Amino acid sequence: MSSTSRIPGLRGTGVVGHAAAVVIAAAATVAVVGRMVAPNDPDRADISNAYVGSSPEHWLGFDGQGRDIFSRLLVGARASLIGPLLVVVLAIAAGTALAIISARRRGFVDSAITSVLDVLFAFPGILLAVLVAAVFGASLTTAALALAVAYTPYIARVVRSAAAREREQPYIAALEVQGHSSWSICIRHLVPNVLPLVVAQATIVFGYAMVDLAAISFIGLGVQAPDTDWGLMVASGQPGTLQGYLAESFSAGLCIVIVVVAFNLLGERLADRTPEQR
Repeated sequence: MSSTSRIPGLRGTGVVGHAAAVVIAAAATVAVVGRMVAPNDPDRADISNAYVGSSPEHWLGFDGQGRDIFSRLLVGARASLIGPLLVVVLAIAAGTALAIISARRRGFVDSAITSVLDVLFAFPGILLAVLVAAVFGASLTTAALALAVAYTPYIARVVRSAAAREREQPYIAALEVQGHSSWSICIRHLVPNVLPLVVAQATIVFGYAMVDLAAISFIGLGVQAPDTDWGLMVASGQPGTLQGYLAESFSAGLCIVIVVVAFNLLGERLADRTPEQR
């Protein structure tokens, strides 16, 4: 494969891939401008409006504290997307670095890195986030950092396998014969050639991280009030659900499902395209 490989775009991902990309773009836009376009103050509580149904001014009605649900959905999109983004950036950076170092050095270094990754595999992401929250306090940042550690070995293993295969390609040997340093080969040729796979994995991991962070917020260890995200909205709407008021939990849960499915579908399409780059 040529060292001029490019990050896979949407071309060739089909209608499903394009539709998923549109959903992701829409969610990202809402995350950026949600608070500015929210029709009502998402934090203004009026207990007299508790569980009042939808109206032209309040499309989804009010939650149990009399807050506008639609406005809170728009505002909650930011934390719901920023958290997984932080997980992906940290996990991809650490996992790719470990994978490239492992593929470059091999031998003892490779064995040591593999052993460390095997140990990390023993810790489920949510359990690790709970332990970190118990030590450092519950917040979106601590949860995201813990999940990034948990996801790093998954990224590292996939990228390491691809980097090791790439390391055996004839052009790598030719570059070594020409006197290029191993670091130069890794940075200028090996990393660009595994980058399409990294992008595909990042897209898939984003969806998984979003589900995990929503679950962590649901149990009260992620985003803390008065801030909100969709996972916390599912939790805060649970009492109303038991009384027949489904709007808050259902709408927040539906947003999570739609965005996660979009990321997974796009990630799978990008992953299917990576062999074509070779």
